[in-house]
Amino acid sequence: MGVGHLVRCLALAEELLGRGIQVALLGDVGTVPWTAAEIDRLGLPVIAAPAAPGALAMTARRLGLDAVVIDSYVTNPGCAAALREEGIVVLAIVDGDARGQAADLYLDQNLGAELTPAPLPPSASRLAGLPYVLLRDSVRSRRPATPRPPHAGGPPSVVCFFGGTDPAGAAPVLAGMLAATGVPLHATVVTPSTSTVAPAPGQTFRFVPNTPELPALLDGADLVLCAAGTSTWELLCLGVCPALIMVADNQRLGYDAMLAAGLGFGLGRVADLPSPPAIATLHEALTSPERRHALAARGWAEVDGEGRVRAADALLAAVAARPAR
Repeated sequence: MGVGHLVRCLALAEELLGRGIQVALLGDVGTVPWTAAEIDRLGLPVIAAPAAPGALAMTARRLGLDAVVIDSYVTNPGCAAALREEGIVVLAIVDGDARGQAADLYLDQNLGAELTPAPLPPSASRLAGLPYVLLRDSVRSRRPATPRPPHAGGPPSVVCFFGGTDPAGAAPVLAGMLAATGVPLHATVVTPSTSTVAPAPGQTFRFVPNTPELPALLDGADLVLCAAGTSTWELLCLGVCPALIMVADNQRLGYDAMLAAGLGFGLGRVADLPSPPAIATLHEALTSPERRHALAARGWAEVDGEGRVRAADALLAAVAARPAR
């Protein structure tokens, strides 16, 4: 449930497909057009997944699966244990809380996750922190060999992006805040809604629907306004400076960790926007190319784009090491 969960699973799927592994998607993949196009491009079958642990395990056994990756906040907590009872290796992709899943492997790609103790079932392993960020080919292929040079002058290029569906309606609010800064800029606002804004002198705004070409938009930006979620790691890998907004309560820890590490600007909670302090921070971000460059270079050094390689290595090693049944 959620485009961010699907996108990181697709990143891992790309890696496994590239190694000749057969991959299928089990569950509900939603109705966002560009994600459906990505699934078709990869040739992934989509199979209904029973909610009950025992029925899911039987489905996995019928399909002949060697491993199952669970990435969901709502999957029944007994699913991982039921799958393992059938001799199937389970990798649970989590964001801090394992939500009761008793897996063989846990992957928590959040900043500082490796510093936070987490109880594990016997014989389970944990892959934690930014070295395990799962990124798609469309992002990894655009990662520069060195940090990008500082902005060369002229109005900065800005992108506003808040997930596959922008459920909090953040993009129009942030577009209005960009206009309120009065700073000349060129902004692209990704939003599923029909939006307009009254630009200040020297400002241009372009409103576009969500698109599979988002990495290309991000790649050319001087500043990206986004939620403090999975999209953040794409920006760091690309060496692009983020201005972060919390659109859900579970983003607080990641937001605070990003700011503490000096990896972006912070604009606060979407529920509190627009606000004069946030507009002032946004003005600073738009008018401080040197600071944007420093933050972007620091992020580029933190996320190398090889997380899915490490995750796939660990998953396939666990499959190879499982006891014979």
